[in-house]
Amino acid sequence: MNVSQVSYFTLSAYFDIGLFRYIVFIFLMCVYIFIISSNVLLIVVIFVNRSLHKPMYMFLCSLFVNELYGSTSLFPFLLVQILSDVHTVSVPLCFLQIFFLYMYVNVEFYNLAVMSYDRYLAICHPLHYNTQMSLNKVVRLTALLWGLSVVVIVLMITFNVSSELCGTTIDRVFCANYYVVKLSCNSATVSNIYGLVYTFAVLFSLAALIFYTYFKILQVCFSGSKETRQKAVSTCTPHLVSLLNFSFGSFFAVLQSRFEMTRVPNVIRIILSLYFITCQPLLNPLLYGLKL
Repeated sequence: MNVSQVSYFTLSAYFDIGLFRYIVFIFLMCVYIFIISSNVLLIVVIFVNRSLHKPMYMFLCSLFVNELYGSTSLFPFLLVQILSDVHTVSVPLCFLQIFFLYMYVNVEFYNLAVMSYDRYLAICHPLHYNTQMSLNKVVRLTALLWGLSVVVIVLMITFNVSSELCGTTIDRVFCANYYVVKLSCNSATVSNIYGLVYTFAVLFSLAALIFYTYFKILQVCFSGSKETRQKAVSTCTPHLVSLLNFSFGSFFAVLQSRFEMTRVPNVIRIILSLYFITCQPLLNPLLYGLKL
């Protein structure tokens, strides 16, 4: 049957935990409230404090907006599903959630890559920083990373909308593109080729940029004075921790989707699948909020 003929998908990763689901609901509600309040607070602090109207804080503001965007695309959905006895999601809502979540992942990675470039200019080329990272350039880079994410995800979803399905069961607690592709009766060659081309052309290029910038930053740290090293470490540590945390979360998500995980307890699989969208919005406000 064609995707247009399917009315809903079933999320099979949910299991009955009895009255314990109310405790899980309250816990996730508290996590979501903390994410919203902390990220909004930092956005307001950056907005009202004119001394923070600098490139690094503008990119941070974009990062905090993305944390709000990503967590809102998941947590309300999870809260409704936890209290529901029937774990189904309509097809349009499923694809909408896929768009939001994958948009969040792309913007997060692009934003972290741009921030590493910003730190590279500030530490390795401080005399030219103000001219090479002007306000106009910050606006263009921010618009580019959000706009490119929209185009990339729309193309990805387009390949799935017209496909024929041989099932309607998704083995996750939320909608994920890879699991929808697995339901396709036809070969997913086009989707796989697109994924490979995008991975090598964009993601690996940005990863190479990040490695290069930190290699140059380390060179400056080892060749500079003690004060230079302390300033570089103070500036780069939050970004590096955020980058590593996001990389680990993404790795867990890819590992779970590409390899057989039936022997892993269901609770562990759910936690690993939610790590990238839960820990990152929690960690970033703490890392950068304390510094702010």
